Amino acid sequence: MVEKPTIAISHLGCEKNRIDTEHMLGLLVNAGYGVDSNEEIADYVIVNTCSFIEAARQESVKTLVELAEAKKKIVITGCMAQHFQEQLLEELPEAVAVVGTGDYHKIVDIIERVEQGERVKEITAEPTYIADETIPRYRTTTEGVAYLRVAEGCDYRCAFCIIPHLRGNQRSRTIESIVAEAQQLASQGVKEIILISQITTNYGLDIYGKPKLAELLRALGKVDIPWIRMHYAYPTGLTPDVIAAIQETPNCLPYLDLPLQHSHPEILRAMNRPWQGQINDGIMERLKIALPSAVFRTTFIVGFPGETEAHFQHLLEFTQRHKFDHVGVFTFSPEEGTPAYNLPNQIPAEVMTERRNQLMELQQPISFQKNQQEVGKVVDVLIEQENPEGGELIGRSGRFSPEVDGQVYVKGEARLGTIVKVAIQSADEYDLYGQVINSDRLSSYLLSAVV
Repeated sequence: MVEKPTIAISHLGCEKNRIDTEHMLGLLVNAGYGVDSNEEIADYVIVNTCSFIEAARQESVKTLVELAEAKKKIVITGCMAQHFQEQLLEELPEAVAVVGTGDYHKIVDIIERVEQGERVKEITAEPTYIADETIPRYRTTTEGVAYLRVAEGCDYRCAFCIIPHLRGNQRSRTIESIVAEAQQLASQGVKEIILISQITTNYGLDIYGKPKLAELLRALGKVDIPWIRMHYAYPTGLTPDVIAAIQETPNCLPYLDLPLQHSHPEILRAMNRPWQGQINDGIMERLKIALPSAVFRTTFIVGFPGETEAHFQHLLEFTQRHKFDHVGVFTFSPEEGTPAYNLPNQIPAEVMTERRNQLMELQQPISFQKNQQEVGKVVDVLIEQENPEGGELIGRSGRFSPEVDGQVYVKGEARLGTIVKVAIQSADEYDLYGQVINSDRLSSYLLSAVV
């Protein structure tokens, strides 16, 4: 019997890409391939690339060049493969296959074809595939957390965004399929599920004729998972029905990730955002009243073509006024193939960088103040890793999403992948610091807090 080659996967990019990676790993392991994290000894290296912005492309190219110099046989998958298939095949003789964003489920067949000497280009021009709960998956996240994709692709055409071109139009999974996968994850000991798609508030529109996020949240509320978190919630999709579902579903964290991108109506119109800036303030106030304990995260783009100093000041004032818990700031990246690529009044890179720094500096004391409000509280913390440097544990409370927000540094003992009570003792701009409290100490701690 011929021994099958070993395969390593290098994962780059977002959590949507991560799920594609996890399905490829699952399919390969199921088919009997040896999967090794060590790229040096693997026969093939699959590089799951990102092509969202220039910085992500540079990271992908750097990885590919290093592997090519090491004379590795490379299978290029993901957004960059979809975006630059011909250039990649032309410039990287070591690339034995390029695989599109809608074709990762064919990975076993692709490796078999490569083994027979074929140089494979497997790219569906308009991707329509989305994996469901029946497709094998090998998780790469920490023990207690898993991403759960509810839909793929996007029907919006924001002027700066290449994603619909690379991942196709929105296609949702059924509520039954998502719940079935959530139950599988629960049986594996997962404590937190993070729902992702391009626009989670539009979930179900394509298959049910209207968004069904509220129904999905209520159905997931019956699954034995302590935390359900949502990413990418468009504010206009947070209808009274969705807000009620968040309030009424005990395991649904009141954590709202709102990709606002800007505050000024003129910039939002130029960005071709699907809703206008005048309602930003009204929406934010409505959400704060409806969900007073909610954690608000957002992302902004500075330096979009035509952004004046007045537009930027509007954004600073908006950020100061609404005091988000977490803010991510990106400088505009001109993407070939998007309407914004050729817009006039492009902003110089140094101006964009200065604006990003200014906005982040404005946010720091706000984040510090929000974290300080946690000091003295006892909070639930999902323990994810041991800190090799400090000897303590590292986890997250419900306020923090993985990789994009802060962490909780914890003294005491707890098993990885479990949720424990932690007394928060101090905080800085990004992180919290505390001590595990067992049930005996918890009652005395609470008693002393009351007294």
